[in-house]
Amino acid sequence: SEVSVSWRPSAEFAGNVYRGEGIVPASPQDVWECIKPVAGGPRTRWDQNVKDFEVVEAISDTVSVCRTTTPSAFMKIISPREFVDVVLIKQYEDGTMLSAATNVEHPLCLPQPNFVRGFNYPCGCFCIPLPGEPDRTQLLSFFQTDLGGYLPQTVVDSFFPTSIAGFYSNLTKAVKTLKA
Repeated sequence: SEVSVSWRPSAEFAGNVYRGEGIVPASPQDVWECIKPVAGGPRTRWDQNVKDFEVVEAISDTVSVCRTTTPSAFMKIISPREFVDVVLIKQYEDGTMLSAATNVEHPLCLPQPNFVRGFNYPCGCFCIPLPGEPDRTQLLSFFQTDLGGYLPQTVVDSFFPTSIAGFYSNLTKAVKTLKA
């Protein structure tokens, strides 16, 4: 599927907000199954930027505090990261499913050795049904992530667009595997 990636300066921090948009050739339910933020979900298997995902505290059925770890990336220039976020999951009447998150500090999730603590500013993914096309989903994603550490901004600016395009490509492969 074709993916459009754009960015502009973030109003939240000294980096960029990235927007990814593409059509995934699968139903919204199948796309959601692959991206939903749950412990033990398939995302750790297909998303090259998610090594582990754990729920630190379930606040309600739709809100939780989660820790995500990432492997080293960009030819190991970017060392492993960890992110602690409060995550909201919501389904709208039109069938759109949303996962939104932002960084939070939590007493049960202190910084871990061998990881750089990064920060997600308000971000999220929308799985949007396409009317009359039950096997296609518009996926709209927003990321504004401070990777932390001492990375030059040029490295970050080179990493994110490629990473987002890879996310859509790997997601498309994952939904095909899910349906097989």
